[in-house]
Amino acid sequence: AEKNLSIQTYESLSELLEDKNIDVIWLVTPTSLHADQSIQVIEAGKHVFCEKPLAFDVISCDRVIETAHKHPEQKIMIGFMRRFDPAYAQVKKAILANELGRIFRIHSESHDPIDPDGFFLKFAPTSGGIFLDCAIHDIDLTRWLLEGLKPKRVTACGTRVMYPGLASCNDVDTAAATIEFEKDVLATFHVSHTSHKGYQATMSLTGTEGAISCGYGLSELPMLREKDGETRIQGQTDFFSRFTDAFLYEANAFIASISSGVTVGATLEDAREATRLAVAMRESLEKEISITLD
Repeated sequence: AEKNLSIQTYESLSELLEDKNIDVIWLVTPTSLHADQSIQVIEAGKHVFCEKPLAFDVISCDRVIETAHKHPEQKIMIGFMRRFDPAYAQVKKAILANELGRIFRIHSESHDPIDPDGFFLKFAPTSGGIFLDCAIHDIDLTRWLLEGLKPKRVTACGTRVMYPGLASCNDVDTAAATIEFEKDVLATFHVSHTSHKGYQATMSLTGTEGAISCGYGLSELPMLREKDGETRIQGQTDFFSRFTDAFLYEANAFIASISSGVTVGATLEDAREATRLAVAMRESLEKEISITLD
């Protein structure tokens, strides 16, 4: 059946928050606004879903956490949607069932396709850098799968070949980072904006009893084209192609949590820790040193 949708616009967030008919706010705004806007929404007595990352720095994360603790009746969720992806959920299930034994190695990769239109360069100065913008999901997933295991040291490096313009904001287009966790767990991360095969997000885990990988070999459409002795698979164009279901499951879980009162997904403390580790990666990259964590 055809539905008529009503669209209401507001001049500002403050004006929107004055609307008594609105209970939940979805913040899909630049990261530089996330912390202050989340606080504003919470103090207005409304629930808030905020896209990742929570903030560019730990101090701003702490301000949001402090405000949230003062308003426990308000739900707040940060958009780490990969926790709701069926593939990563199966990895988590395998770990909890001890199918892999003791995990000692995790490798994650997140690759964005090359951007011939240059939108990425316009966005880069306000993105917080490649680690806060791209690796943040992999950082959160790694912590989630390791049940919050304590990180000890971070090391990162990067190059700037495809997008020399990133020099103006001291960012890179290809980067690698390592987090050394307690209990001899080593996690490595590879992120880039230079993929020739389209968007890809993958993860591999190795334990004493087995290994598991997810995200490899996916195509936008489940089709193979064969011609002249070649087989061609069409790659994914962006993260929506890969994580459409995860976004939906995440949204449904958040709405359900408002009714049930049960917290789901990453906590604010999880979001703070993801920011802390991404900032450490950026610092390691810029200073060309390893960062020892408290």
